[in-house]
Amino acid sequence: MKCFKVVILLSCALPIFLTGAEPSAFGAGDLTSSSPYGLTSNEKVILDTKKKLNKVAVKSNNQANELDSLRERIDGLQSVIESLSRKAHNNKINIQRRDELDSLKSKSSSEYEERLSVIVQSNSKSIEQQKVVLTEMSLLLDSINSKYVSKEEFNTLVNDVNNFKLLIAKELKANTKKKSPKNKLHKLSSSEVYKKAEAFYKKKYYTDSIKYFEELIKRNYKPSYSHYMIGEMNYRRKNYANAISYYKKSSALYSKAKWMPRLMLHTAISMSKTGDKDHAHSFFKAVVAKYPDSAEAKDAREYLQP
Repeated sequence: MKCFKVVILLSCALPIFLTGAEPSAFGAGDLTSSSPYGLTSNEKVILDTKKKLNKVAVKSNNQANELDSLRERIDGLQSVIESLSRKAHNNKINIQRRDELDSLKSKSSSEYEERLSVIVQSNSKSIEQQKVVLTEMSLLLDSINSKYVSKEEFNTLVNDVNNFKLLIAKELKANTKKKSPKNKLHKLSSSEVYKKAEAFYKKKYYTDSIKYFEELIKRNYKPSYSHYMIGEMNYRRKNYANAISYYKKSSALYSKAKWMPRLMLHTAISMSKTGDKDHAHSFFKAVVAKYPDSAEAKDAREYLQP
């Protein structure tokens, strides 16, 4: 019987810092949080895979402890089996002396019956002990089958890990690819794509606008602004977790941008909407502290009112 034990450690660190009076981290995208939010599609896959691997790792660690206990029990059973083996050998010798007993019978029938009775009792006791040993071993096998990682579970985990690797490889390949996909946007210059993205945004055609801004991000053309704009459209659609994710990337790329007051205000509101009140409060205070004369600071003060 095969036992599989998997101990996998998966860690992800995505440190992002703001400058000046801004909070040190957005909070979104924190995979170590008990309730992560604002995750990118890649971060969501990482979190899901991490949970699966941690679950199997915990189960494997528990099984290791149980295995030590089972080994001790097996060692005890081996001692019993060795003892029974010695008794069986002695019984065999006794049976071989049957001729001797036959001769004794002629001399003393009572002595013969007494010695024969001892042999029978010894054999019966050995048989009962062997039954107990077999039952114990059967229970051990059932315990191993029910508690340990099965081959099917192991193969499922391997498939999950392989799929995760393929996804990451695909993501890296897409990010390092120099040329944009061959579609209708491919024929447009970056400035033309930018103009169309802005035009769609003004008409509130957010689906098309996001598509064009994403193309700009692939081309690394105005990446901070493009992330900010996609964040704004998610914010307007009330997709607050996604909005925070794009705001976070925009700020990391260019923390002194002119749209930072609006970005921070909308980040604070989004955090409040997702239930992250502590981080939201910090961001409202940061808007007031860093941009005291801005319209965003005025709005932030209202949110800070008790």
